[in-house]
Amino acid sequence: MKRFLGRVVMVCALLGALPAWAQVKMTRDQMLFYTSEWKGDRFPDGRPRLPDSLLQRAVNMTIEDVWEYLRAHGYRNQFESGWQALHIDKPFAGRALTAQYMPTRPDMARAIRDEGKAEGRVGDNNSWPIAELQPGDVYVADGFGKIIEGTLIGSNLGNGVAAHTHTGFVFDAGIRDQEENRAIPNFNGFYRGYDPSAWADMELTAINAPVRIGRAIVLPGDLVLAKPEGVLFIPAILAEDAISSAEFTALTDAFNFELNQQGKNGGQFEGGWTPEKYDAFAKWIDAHPEKLKMPRSEFDTILTKAKQHER
Repeated sequence: MKRFLGRVVMVCALLGALPAWAQVKMTRDQMLFYTSEWKGDRFPDGRPRLPDSLLQRAVNMTIEDVWEYLRAHGYRNQFESGWQALHIDKPFAGRALTAQYMPTRPDMARAIRDEGKAEGRVGDNNSWPIAELQPGDVYVADGFGKIIEGTLIGSNLGNGVAAHTHTGFVFDAGIRDQEENRAIPNFNGFYRGYDPSAWADMELTAINAPVRIGRAIVLPGDLVLAKPEGVLFIPAILAEDAISSAEFTALTDAFNFELNQQGKNGGQFEGGWTPEKYDAFAKWIDAHPEKLKMPRSEFDTILTKAKQHER
């Protein structure tokens, strides 16, 4: 019996020596598990860090051109529409920092509150994700579509999001203080609806976990592209190629539009692409280098693949 008790004490001591695992915020190891295919830069907590230059390029792309690339690669659940916005006519893009909310349950709420206290967090837990935001982020929250008392931010927290990200948010939930949030400089946000009620009977359950926004799946670090048509969540592992492909498509469209306007396309209004037409397209790019946002070497690689496809 003494030997058995001694072993129990030893096991308990070993367990006590293990590092504590946060229950709300994803650990770095959990982040690496869900984003294991990402080979680029990361934030210290493990979230993929797409380059700022890519975020700037993404804003000019159409939803269709990027969506088509994702769909061709098997990513069919990345788009969601039906939003209200602070400035619906002003698109924005950034890296996703995700948060998940659920209806309040007292025992769960106590556990989350105690964890926050132990970690030195302040304020209600709908402010916790805001403290994690970095410049260029988009705060993406699954608020299970709640609008009345589902207002994840008012004007104070809205200013906090703006100060941290200089970008904005996408909430499957509501907001309050809509008028004041609209007045914040360089700030935008998509949400399900406005209500003057305060946030209530909701609980933050995860930071930087995979979340569902409508029919879309979002991982931390995804490239968020918010446009009047809706929001596209682009996996970080495909983001650079998806944007380059969309830029190439936009350029071919611009060239084709010009041919149509000049009556030089015959009956091939939507294409008729041949190696010879691609050669003419390359000369058109030479004459309009300002239209090219990607490196010329990258353009030439995509062009070569496109010509080979038509042979």
